[in-house]
Amino acid sequence: MSYQLRREEVLDGDRLKAMLEESPARAAQAILLAAREGVVDAQALLGQILLDGQGIEQDQPLAVRWFEIAARRGHLMARNMLGRCHEHGWGCVADASIAAGHYRVAADAGLDWAIYNYANLLATGRGVIEDQAQALNLYRRAAELGHAKSMNLLGRYLEEGRDCPADPQAARDWYRRSAVGGDFRGQFSYAAVVADEGNIDEAVAWLRKALDGGNLKFLRVASKALSMSSDPRIHVLAAEYQQRARELTPG
Repeated sequence: MSYQLRREEVLDGDRLKAMLEESPARAAQAILLAAREGVVDAQALLGQILLDGQGIEQDQPLAVRWFEIAARRGHLMARNMLGRCHEHGWGCVADASIAAGHYRVAADAGLDWAIYNYANLLATGRGVIEDQAQALNLYRRAAELGHAKSMNLLGRYLEEGRDCPADPQAARDWYRRSAVGGDFRGQFSYAAVVADEGNIDEAVAWLRKALDGGNLKFLRVASKALSMSSDPRIHVLAAEYQQRARELTPG
């Protein structure tokens, strides 16, 4: 029996996510059929599952082609993902300047992820001339749209007074909002703030949330920071971060 995905289900991101978790291969087949029929959201989704190898054989160059098709039709996340592919060399030659062009198009149209990604290039001078002031403005713009990772970085600028007046209270608020929004770096940043305020139990709770969601690079850096803590309740978490990093290490 063939598995059919109605058009409205293709457009329902939550429904599709559940389907991909329950039966990735059959959901992928339905996405492929919808993409071939011209459903632009399905075309962008097909690019994503090809990129990840979710329910379908991984094919990054083909993922780039589907992102291009959807992006030409105005799909902003597909345009953003083209930027990601060119930034990291997924299915194409890595070229940060091309990535910046894609991010800028989607950012100008208001996509929070593209605003964040373009800000990252500006902050590091990759593919564009470094411009901390513009990066700060973009992080603030994305943060105000509800983008949790941008909230954390905006908090960092405000805490350090980088290209803006230092404002520890505003930084604390953005870290808190980032933490509540689910960003593991925001959770770590907010934990540091509340620990400094003496709220160690709350800090430990946020550090455990960051541990659950953190990636390998973050865990390695964070474990070193935690190992330097004078509070034993925080210091002991360094070993847990190191253990999780070992679990995530390839090979």
